Amino acid sequence: MNNIPSVDLADFLSEDQKRKQKFVNEIGSAYEDIGFVSLKNHFLSDDLVEELYKEVKSFFALPLEIKEKYEIEGLGGQRGYISFGKEHAKGKKEGDLKEFWHFGQEPAADAKLIEEYPKNVQVKELPDFNHTGMEAYRMLEKTGIYVLRALALYIGLDEFYFDHWATNGNSILRPIHYPPITEEPKGAVRAGAHGDINLITLLMGASAGGLQVLRKDGEWIDAIPNEDELVINVGDMLERHTNNKLRSTIHRVINPPREEWGSPRYSIPFFMHPRSDMKLNCLPECIDAEHEKAYDDITAGEFLHQRLVEIGLIKK
Repeated sequence: MNNIPSVDLADFLSEDQKRKQKFVNEIGSAYEDIGFVSLKNHFLSDDLVEELYKEVKSFFALPLEIKEKYEIEGLGGQRGYISFGKEHAKGKKEGDLKEFWHFGQEPAADAKLIEEYPKNVQVKELPDFNHTGMEAYRMLEKTGIYVLRALALYIGLDEFYFDHWATNGNSILRPIHYPPITEEPKGAVRAGAHGDINLITLLMGASAGGLQVLRKDGEWIDAIPNEDELVINVGDMLERHTNNKLRSTIHRVINPPREEWGSPRYSIPFFMHPRSDMKLNCLPECIDAEHEKAYDDITAGEFLHQRLVEIGLIKK
């Protein structure tokens, strides 16, 4: 396998049960094998993608002193601007060569959450920035819920098992700017080798190049989707919940060849998190004589806090 498998969400949305089951089998086996797929026929329109990139590029082009107004102390990077080099991969000291923004959940009034999410930070200089970001957030969340429904069926759960936990969940949309590289990086890459924390990640912009996935045999392969596809991978929460049945694969964003150092790179991942009180205990459906329970019981909120400390976004 030299690229990640491609799947078509239209199969799952079809009224033809064979097509629906084909999607369930394809995405489930891909997530057992390499933990990544590229997905076509998602809910993001081309127009919305184009508008979002326009707004994101306009934000990152603002002077640093304006962007820094939106870096809010005490939020642990949960909302607003996070400046260059602040985040690092677990176990690394060097900060990643990126700056980014966080849009977060705006829950329904009747969500009955046990936690309170921070409010999104409003960018005054760009009147359409927040609206466009949250419109994309909703379309990615909708896509993610259908992917989780397919995975629930693959595991042997009720199709709608994840719906309550993922709807109004603590998900994050993260537009990232990797600026041009101006000098030899000292041990730093655009994003160090890591696994994602959350249930699943839906990524826009991987077609720009640089994203690599670690195969089971230890080889790094390029993840190259078509222009209109999202890259979707399993995160550590889902790996843990499925007792390692579905794999959270290590991946990275490598620095480009020297002749491309002058070009910036943009990507926009959507990190799909559940509500903080979701139990990530290993599912009984994923435990048997050959696969003993691999993890202690923990909630999503406890696990998230633990990992944010490890990657440097919050203090203990």
